[in-house]
Amino acid sequence: MTTVAAPGISTTASALRRLYFVRFGFAIVWALVMFTTTDHLGPLAMTLLVLYPLFDVAAAVIDARASRATGSPTLLYVNVAVSLLAAVGLAFADAFGIPAVLRVWGAWAVAAGLIQLIVAVARRGMGGQWPMIISGGLSVLAGGSFIVTAAADSPTLTNAIGYAIPGAVFFLVSAVRLGRAAKGS
Repeated sequence: MTTVAAPGISTTASALRRLYFVRFGFAIVWALVMFTTTDHLGPLAMTLLVLYPLFDVAAAVIDARASRATGSPTLLYVNVAVSLLAAVGLAFADAFGIPAVLRVWGAWAVAAGLIQLIVAVARRGMGGQWPMIISGGLSVLAGGSFIVTAAADSPTLTNAIGYAIPGAVFFLVSAVRLGRAAKGS
């Protein structure tokens, strides 16, 4: 028996699938470039750290527009605000060193992870959302760990950089799994 997804779900799934593939690529490239920088907060590292939540802003806007047909995108707009605040916070945290950057990065990871988790749970009927549910939960835990490690002796950005890689993998898996919903089957 073949079921056909509602047109809104198929359209949303297709848009999310493309977006998730782009998010996967961005996160992998971002992490690779960040790993080539040192653990100090030079101009390149800070630019990249601010760029990551700004990319999240753009992705949330695209996601919200694509999601209008299948539900309220309100939480995605909350994510836009959270990520904009994180980008501004990171730019200012630079003056206070790696611990301050880790605290802002961690707070952003917790907030954005909670939003991702809630949005993905609401979308699970579309399919392909279990990786996003797991990713959101892990983001909350990782964010908490960044805040805690900010108080450690000689904290580094390594774990914050590594945070992007599992997220990228979850976006890839979700994009692949959304293929069926995007085809309307």
